[in-house]
Amino acid sequence: MRWLMWLTVSSAAVPSYGLTRGQDELIKDLVKQFQQAVPNASLAGAELYGLHLSGLSVSSYTIPQQSLWQSALRRLGVSVVRSNFLYGPPVGGGPSYPAGLLGAAKVTMDSASILLDVLPRLAGTAADLAKAAMDMSKYNDLKNLDDYEKLYDGEWFNSLPRGPDPGVLSNYTQDKFFSMQRLSNSPYRVRRLIPKSDTLPFPVDAKATKAVCGRSLQQLFNDGRLFHADYRDQQGLALTPGQYTASTDAYFCIDSRSGDFLPLAIRTNAGANLTYTPLDSPQEWLLAKIMVNVNDFWFAQWNHLAFTHETVHIIWMAAIRSLSQYHPVYAVLDRLMSQVFSIQILAKVVLFSPGSTVDRIFPHDGRSAEEYSTSQYLNGFGNFQANFFLTNLRGRGLINSTHGPPLKSFPFYEDAGKIHSAIRKFFTAFVQSYYPSDAVLAADSEIQGWVQECNGPAKVFDFPKKIVTRGTLVDVLTQLAHLVSTAHHTVNTNELIQVSSALPFCPPSLYQPLPTTKNSSLNAVEWLPPLQKAFDQLAIGSLFARPSFAGSNRTILHMFNDQSMLAKMNPATRAANQQFMSEMKEFSQKVSSRTFDAKGLSQGMPFVWRALDPNVAPFSIAT
Repeated sequence: MRWLMWLTVSSAAVPSYGLTRGQDELIKDLVKQFQQAVPNASLAGAELYGLHLSGLSVSSYTIPQQSLWQSALRRLGVSVVRSNFLYGPPVGGGPSYPAGLLGAAKVTMDSASILLDVLPRLAGTAADLAKAAMDMSKYNDLKNLDDYEKLYDGEWFNSLPRGPDPGVLSNYTQDKFFSMQRLSNSPYRVRRLIPKSDTLPFPVDAKATKAVCGRSLQQLFNDGRLFHADYRDQQGLALTPGQYTASTDAYFCIDSRSGDFLPLAIRTNAGANLTYTPLDSPQEWLLAKIMVNVNDFWFAQWNHLAFTHETVHIIWMAAIRSLSQYHPVYAVLDRLMSQVFSIQILAKVVLFSPGSTVDRIFPHDGRSAEEYSTSQYLNGFGNFQANFFLTNLRGRGLINSTHGPPLKSFPFYEDAGKIHSAIRKFFTAFVQSYYPSDAVLAADSEIQGWVQECNGPAKVFDFPKKIVTRGTLVDVLTQLAHLVSTAHHTVNTNELIQVSSALPFCPPSLYQPLPTTKNSSLNAVEWLPPLQKAFDQLAIGSLFARPSFAGSNRTILHMFNDQSMLAKMNPATRAANQQFMSEMKEFSQKVSSRTFDAKGLSQGMPFVWRALDPNVAPFSIAT
């Protein structure tokens, strides 16, 4: 069979792109390392994959009670999978990683599949780098802030065809730009401080708090108007020579006069441990905000590996070992988890290995990144139910808070919430169509086996102890779909190069030691990446973008729209897919048409955020 041949030879037959010498050596190194790390599936493993995981022999998806005549075949299939798809040691940190004959086959299939996406992307990045290198004179050696904007002027068309999001290059010095980043493209660290459970982390000059927020720090705290973003867990990480960072924590407030969400103060927690506010000189305050973005860059990228990739991959491993390929839940998960097992290899060899991506552009080395990500997974961000979309936002006081006023604008919640609601509607119809009652679900031996597997050998953190109601199964499936799409693409994929790593405001590292005293005459550009490092940052960010997916069947709009899969499902599921697509088309039109209002704002922000356009963002996590 053709797919079998591809599976067995893919890791040894990856095509090479002829890249020019010089800057693109980084890209060639990344390809080579990944090629060498992809496992070779044995012929026996490939055959087992075809028989028990591919779904090729499935004519109709059914729950066990609907196919009693298949019961022995289903049990045998699950037994064979459990014997050959094993829990191996972690790769790139986090939870267990697939092992055994079937484990190697599945990893190889996922890796071969992602290479089909990555190789054209590498070619596009190489072309962009080559053109950028030909235009060196126009960058003025990045001597001032405006020179960084020239990095995008007529450049990076293959990776960033529409350029950074509107406002990203022109409005980044505005305080509202910085604060609203915490509520859009990086929403996972900020939380509201609650007097009953929190204390004030650090003092701030009363003049600054009243000037910025209209009240004293204590009043803001008492009134539920004070928020905190804390990156002090980055203290003590070894520094890469020549690259620097702080370990900031920052206050934000809801202004008592305007209701705007604004930055109040930034503490460096490094060197002289200076605290900056908007009352400092513009360049000092700009540098302080950049320090936070450096810390947030580190947090967002290694936390998202734990929070999204590693959380879903261990639950998917448990599902593979528990659900027959004839099960409708298996079929949906198989689509959502496309390429998922390729990511840990990618992280291990392309990001974390000595001399690779992390060492080049971040202030700490690859080993520190792997350990940090694993720590995030083990210490809360790998908890499944606690990080349900709405549960997490409520827990941080960002929605439905009983203390303090609501946020006037919350773009991440607005956009991800719309998609989350549509996903939940789909899964409600899907689950109810296969399970007419909770009792039928409780009697599904394969679903119950999945629950036992997650809470047993897989060691999933905070997975439901029971799935005996349809609502619980809907919750689980909705969260998995959220993690592989909206949760992930908020901080990675296209968004990374469009906003979160856009220079000059969002570098991954500083290039001078932190100031030891306040100095109103400092120039923030002295801490920014030099040209070679800026090129490295742009090239690496571009590798994770998927601009070619826009308008294709790889987007959120088509999350469930696999005609081969749907043909084997019931009419109610097919109808639910049509409803989902209709809602996503309408929402995509709204997102794609966004622009600035009369106040120069979009969703209350001085930049136009389109990361979660359902006809642009992928439906799967593998980027």
